[in-house]
Amino acid sequence: MKPQLGVGIIGANPERGWAARAHVPAIQASPDFALAAVATTRTESAEAARERFGARHAFTDPARLAAHPDVDLVVVTVKVPAHVELVRVALDAGKHVYCEWPLTPTAAEAADLAEAARRAGVHAMVGLQARFAPAVERARRLIAEGAIGTVLSATLYSSRTKGSTRDVPAWTAYTYDRAAGAGLVEVLGGHALDLAQFLLGPVRAITARTAVRSPEHRVAETGEPIAVTSPDHILATAELACGALASVHLHDAEAAYPRTRLEIAGTTGDLAMVSVPESDPWAAQLQIGGLALHVSRPGDTGWQEESVPDATPGLPTSATNVARLYAQLARDLRDDTRNTPDFATAHALHTLIERVA
Repeated sequence: MKPQLGVGIIGANPERGWAARAHVPAIQASPDFALAAVATTRTESAEAARERFGARHAFTDPARLAAHPDVDLVVVTVKVPAHVELVRVALDAGKHVYCEWPLTPTAAEAADLAEAARRAGVHAMVGLQARFAPAVERARRLIAEGAIGTVLSATLYSSRTKGSTRDVPAWTAYTYDRAAGAGLVEVLGGHALDLAQFLLGPVRAITARTAVRSPEHRVAETGEPIAVTSPDHILATAELACGALASVHLHDAEAAYPRTRLEIAGTTGDLAMVSVPESDPWAAQLQIGGLALHVSRPGDTGWQEESVPDATPGLPTSATNVARLYAQLARDLRDDTRNTPDFATAHALHTLIERVA
C-alpha cells in the first residue's frame, strides 16, 4: 500500500453538498489518503472545487478521473440515480470505490454492482458510516460481552426537519420523488435498519406502514409545485434472528428540533444512544451527528452515561464517522481484510428496504 492513496471525488460541488461537508475534511485529516482529483459537470465548478479543496486535478469527465494514475479510490457523491453509471466507470478502471448510500435506486441494480465489484476484485464500499460512531462501537462491544444480558427488544425513533416548510430548496426537490430512491425510507431508513442489524443481528421478519403526511411542497427558488410521492413517515416492526423484537419510527417535517433515540432492552440492563443537540439540525440523524451512550442496570434510578472516545478530534461533526470509515478502509487495504460495509451488504439492505416500502 502506498504511503497515501489518491482519492478522486465525483460530485465535488465547491459550494455545498456532502462531499464538501464530510468527505473533503475526512480526507484532509487522514494520514492514509490524499485528495488527488475532483469532478463536476462544468469546467468552472470543477476548477473552483480543485482550488477550494486543494486537489491536484479537476475533471468534467468521470471516466478521465477514474483512469488517472494518481487516483486509487473513486468516491461517488452525486444523486442516487447516477450512482450505477459512475460506479461502473470506476470498476471498469480497476479502482477501489466508495459510493454514498443509497447505493442504487433498486435492489436488482445493487445486486448487479455487487457482482461487478466481486469480478473486479477491488474494495467497493458503501457509506453506511453510522457503524463507526464511537457510541455504536462501544454499544456493540457491551452487547457482545453480555453487559445487558440477552437482548429482548429495541426501539428506534429518529426525525428530520426536511420538508417542515412548504417551500424547500431546489437541490432537495428530487428527493420527494419516490422513483429517485433518495427519500426518508431509503436514506434514513437504510441507515437505521443497517445500524439495528449491525448491533443486534439480521432481521428475520418485518412489517411496515408508510405515509405522505406533507403532500404539498414548492421549489423555494421558483415557486414550482413538487409532486410528492416519497413517504415522509414510516412505522415498522421487526423480529430479529436472535428473537428480539424491534420497532422503528422515522419521520420528516419535524417542527421541533429533530432528534434520535435508540433504546435496547436486555435481561440485565438497558442501553440508550441519544443524539447530541447541535446547531446543525442535520446532525440529529444517527449516521451524521454525535451519539451519547447511556446505560441502566438493576438498582439504578436513572441512566448513567457511558464514556466513549472522541470520534475524530478537530473535524466537523458531519465528517467524523466518515473519517472513521476511511480509516477502516485503510486498515483493510493494509491487512487484506474486508471490514467496511461493501456492495453485498448494500444489496441485502436494499432488499430489506423494498420489503418495507
